[in-house]
Amino acid sequence: MSVAPAAGSGETPVTLLLVEDDEVIRRSVTLALERYGYRVHAAADGLSGLELFREGGHDLLLLDVMLPGLDGIGLCRRVRESSTVPILMMSARGDALDVVSGLEAGADDYVVKPVDTAVLVARIRSLLRRAAFAAPVGAAAPDPADAAGSGDGARLLFGDLTVDTAGLEVRRGGEPVALAPTELRLLLEFAAHPGVVLDRQTLLRNVWDYGWDGDSRVVDLCVQRLRKKIGADRIETVRGFGYKLLRR
Repeated sequence: MSVAPAAGSGETPVTLLLVEDDEVIRRSVTLALERYGYRVHAAADGLSGLELFREGGHDLLLLDVMLPGLDGIGLCRRVRESSTVPILMMSARGDALDVVSGLEAGADDYVVKPVDTAVLVARIRSLLRRAAFAAPVGAAAPDPADAAGSGDGARLLFGDLTVDTAGLEVRRGGEPVALAPTELRLLLEFAAHPGVVLDRQTLLRNVWDYGWDGDSRVVDLCVQRLRKKIGADRIETVRGFGYKLLRR
């Protein structure tokens, strides 16, 4: 079966950084992803992975959790200090607490090993779509009347928060806010429905554009991260229902 190349902008192959200490898994995952057209750089431990990441040029990171030296959670946190590159955590540990720990560290997704190659590639493609800042799935175009001072409808104002839906830029008090791809998609989903309560299942369907097979706490964790960046009082929790972005 022929496989279409995994290309980025200008048909340049997408480059992945795989950090996995098990040599057999590292080699098999590398070969499988290369068959799908991806370019794969691989490291066997966290510190080596961090060095490769700092060399730049990676479109997405695949991190094992249990790594010698610097583990996957620590590596994820180090990466998040300077980058919003999509991160997919992979681990044989699939307990809820393990998943929560990975997502709280800044990962965009978490899969439990062993994982089917087709599923892994689907998750990678999903994260890359988010990283390309595609519009939220199923989101209605925002009504300019719903946003104070929105002008042409592309720049939405929520107090000191400015969301440029065309340029995909977010500013708070005039200062740029660096958001990870999933955080940006979540904010765009809220901004498309200002003042409207969105339940977790709606957010999972519209922001995480595949059937999430974990629990909905992934939404809560992403909201927590987003609040830290745009202001804790900007997104209101409506107990028993969901969340809404305040207009003021």
